[in-house]
Amino acid sequence: MTIEKQRNGDALLVAVEGRLDTTTAPELEGELKNSLDGVKELVLDLGKLEYISSAGLRVLLSAHKTMAKQGSMKLTGVGEIIMEIFEVTGFNDILNIE
Repeated sequence: MTIEKQRNGDALLVAVEGRLDTTTAPELEGELKNSLDGVKELVLDLGKLEYISSAGLRVLLSAHKTMAKQGSMKLTGVGEIIMEIFEVTGFNDILNIE
């Protein structure tokens, strides 16, 4: 998995590529925890995400809870396979997906 971050004022864009699973979820979780201070808008670009496990979903939910207190979070570029996982788990009702 690769993670690219771009900060623009109080907005943060995080692009995730590859697999977000038990092995890689702690890496994304750490990157987000270290980057969210002062962020009012978090955009997660999942356009190149191939797979997400329950560990990855937990990281997204944690980020969502953090951002609900200090701003907003949205997911962009969500592919068909990842969207299907969000729908089956009900995450499409919780997360802001564009």
